Amino acid sequence: MSEKKGVVQFIKEVRTELKKVSWPTNKELVSYTGVVGLAVVIVCALIWICDTAFAKLFRLILG
Repeated sequence: MSEKKGVVQFIKEVRTELKKVSWPTNKELVSYTGVVGLAVVIVCALIWICDTAFAKLFRLILG
């Protein structure tokens, strides 16, 4: 029984905290999504470049 009260209390506290959150506007959300997408593309490109360079280097070393 006390476990059920603990869960109910937890859910009430979560709802209270979520009311305090400063949610982004639609414009901000689209902007943040674009920034994250661009960062992912840049990091993927850097990893691909490094992977290709190391693969060529290892092929030269190992013959």
